[in-house]
Amino acid sequence: MMTNHGVIRPATTADYPTLYRICLLTANAGSDASALYSDPDYPGQRFVIPYARFVPDFAFVLAVDGEVMGYVVAAPDTRVFEATLRAHWWPALQAKYQPRRPDAAFDENILAAIRQPDTAAGQLVAHWPAHLHINLLPPVQRGGWGRKLIEHELTALRAAGVSGVHLGVSLQNEQVCAFYQRMGFSHIVRSNAIYMGQLL
Repeated sequence: MMTNHGVIRPATTADYPTLYRICLLTANAGSDASALYSDPDYPGQRFVIPYARFVPDFAFVLAVDGEVMGYVVAAPDTRVFEATLRAHWWPALQAKYQPRRPDAAFDENILAAIRQPDTAAGQLVAHWPAHLHINLLPPVQRGGWGRKLIEHELTALRAAGVSGVHLGVSLQNEQVCAFYQRMGFSHIVRSNAIYMGQLL
C-alpha cells in the first residue's frame, strides 16, 4: 500500500497525459479498461479532461512520491458545465471522431456520448447542482486517499458557495456506495447508475 509522501494539488495541463491514463486504468467499474477501448483517450475525453480544462479550480490530483496516482474533478454547476462543453468541447471531438466506428467493447459508450451528449436529470441538479468524479490507481486505494481527495473537493465546492453535489456509481461497482455513505452522501436514485448526493 503506497501511502507515504502524498500531496493533493491542483491539476495542471502537464498532468493531462497521466489523467487520461488513470481514467483508462479505472474505467471498468474501477478496474483496468485498456482492453475495452480501441483508443486509450476515449474515457478521459468524457470523464476527466474537460473538467481539468474548463473548471480547473475544481480539478485536483494526488501525487505520491512525485507520481500522480489519482484525481478528483468536479463541475460546480452541472448545467453551466454542460453548456460550456456543448459550445467548446464536444464539437471538436465530434469532428475528430466522426468517421470512427466502435472496435472494442466500450467504444460505443463514449462515441455515442460525444455525438449526442447527455444531460443530467433534473432531479439531480435541482438539489445537488454540482457533480464530481474520482479515480485512484490500485496502489493508493484503501489507503485513506479517497477520503482526503473528496474532502478536499467538498471544501473547494463549499468555498465557492455550492449548495449540493452528486455523483454516479457504476452498477457493477455498488460496493463502493458504503464508502460514499460514510462520507456523507445519501442515495438519490438508481437508473443507469447509482446516484448519490450530499448537501453542502
